[in-house]
Amino acid sequence: MSWGTELWDQFDNLEKHTQWGIDILEKYIKFVKERTEIELSYAKQLRNLSKKYQPKKNSKEEEEYKYTACKAFLSTLNEMSDYAGQHEVISENMTSQITVDLARYVQELKQERKSNFHDGRKAQQHIETCWKQLESSKRRFERDCKEADRAQQYFEKMDADINVTKADVEKARQQAQIRHQMAEDSKADYSSILQKFNHEQHEYYHTHIPSIFRKIQEMEERRIVRMGQSMKTYAEVDRQVIPIIGKCLDEIVKAAEAIDQKNDSQLVVEAYKSGFEPPGDIEFEDYTQPMKRTVSNNSLSNSRGEGKPELKLAGKAKGKLWPFIKKNKLSLKLGSTPEDFSNLPPEQRRKKLQQKVDDLNKEIHKEMDQRDAITKMKDVYLKNPQMGDPASLDHKLAEAAQNIEKLRFEAQKFEAWLAEVEGRLQARGEQARRQSGMYDGQPPPTGHTCAQDRESPDGSYTEEQSQESQVKVLATDFDDEFDDEEPLPAIGTCKALYTFEGQNEGTISVAEGETLYVIEEDRGDGWTRIRRGEDEEGYVPTSYVEVCLDRNAKGAKTYI
Repeated sequence: MSWGTELWDQFDNLEKHTQWGIDILEKYIKFVKERTEIELSYAKQLRNLSKKYQPKKNSKEEEEYKYTACKAFLSTLNEMSDYAGQHEVISENMTSQITVDLARYVQELKQERKSNFHDGRKAQQHIETCWKQLESSKRRFERDCKEADRAQQYFEKMDADINVTKADVEKARQQAQIRHQMAEDSKADYSSILQKFNHEQHEYYHTHIPSIFRKIQEMEERRIVRMGQSMKTYAEVDRQVIPIIGKCLDEIVKAAEAIDQKNDSQLVVEAYKSGFEPPGDIEFEDYTQPMKRTVSNNSLSNSRGEGKPELKLAGKAKGKLWPFIKKNKLSLKLGSTPEDFSNLPPEQRRKKLQQKVDDLNKEIHKEMDQRDAITKMKDVYLKNPQMGDPASLDHKLAEAAQNIEKLRFEAQKFEAWLAEVEGRLQARGEQARRQSGMYDGQPPPTGHTCAQDRESPDGSYTEEQSQESQVKVLATDFDDEFDDEEPLPAIGTCKALYTFEGQNEGTISVAEGETLYVIEEDRGDGWTRIRRGEDEEGYVPTSYVEVCLDRNAKGAKTYI
């Protein structure tokens, strides 16, 4: 099967078909190019997604990734980043192996097609020129024959006419001979041109056109083969990254299987264990004695000392027993954490101090290594003065020694606090065990326990009671002692401008756009006390809410 023999008269259709083939190839190139753009966009979106959920450095969120479930999630994010990288590989390989290669091939194909059809048109023009020459010689031969016939008829007429002179007859005879000679010449020329045209036509339809069409056929078949090879490459590029993508997914499964719920539960205990012992039973206070009440050792009410008379004034109780007591707002202020972490519960304070001691020891070792390196360099300078001046390193050695001394002082300070906290925790544990063992055989004690005195209502551990953490029971009669504190009246409303996660004790979580009641204005410390519903109340940053006070409400004041 050959286009040259089968399609010898379909020049125009072959020209259209080959152009269609190039259009199809360009369409496929465009398809692959758009696929590469999609792969790049998908990879970029995956990387941004992974980056978006990565924990921020030196933030509380980073600390949360010590749990195995969070570690698995972090592993998933990292694997998704590698997963995105494989889609970038797909895009790069498709671009280099298909798009660029085919684009170059299309340009070569267009040039080859243009050259082949140029040769075909040139052959067509040549055969058309030969045909025109043949037609021209044929018409000339026909005209000369007609002219010769007319000249012969005229001569015969003149020769038959007796009235015509001999000279006119001779002239007519010569003219007829000339016309006959011209007709013979035209005949010979026409015969020659016809023979030449037949040869050219035979060459055109049996040599030139088949050769050109065969080249066009080979060109078209190469295009088809090249397109098929590109489609195989398209599939292979995807197939090559499947093992790596499978490894990414296997790592995600492996990380998920490594989740240990028991370990996470233990980490929660280590993170939030306060070290306090649960409060003991509240002792019975005998009010039958004339105006003398003894507060039990295990009561959560605090007093300055045993036997100290309590103040009794008119009015209802102004405080409630812990954990319902109002928190000290000073503990809520940002940046108010003391250096010795005394605001934390004992167990949490011990962990913070231990971490600080470990960090300081690491810094000390780092400074010592740096000092040793400088010392070695100085020894080298002493042995080889041409390498440097040993005296130039003295100030660096002095600076390193000063830093080491400073860090050691800081470490000793935190170690002393750590030893103090550990001693107290141990003493408290022993005391709790003694109380637990002696509880059934002894009457309820009437004095205060110093360990309980050092526990403030918000869970902090201090050397002595703070005045704000004492519960002052003020009553005038027996019934008033058991009345609950009346809730503070609302002095206005507020609308949450932002979402606030109330994670500290005494704060309250609010959602953006939520409307709540204001029960206490900002006193200049940046916190506003609000209430949700009837019994849920706490503090939020003043900058997080838009306050609308009712100036006619009781308790509403203006602070400048």
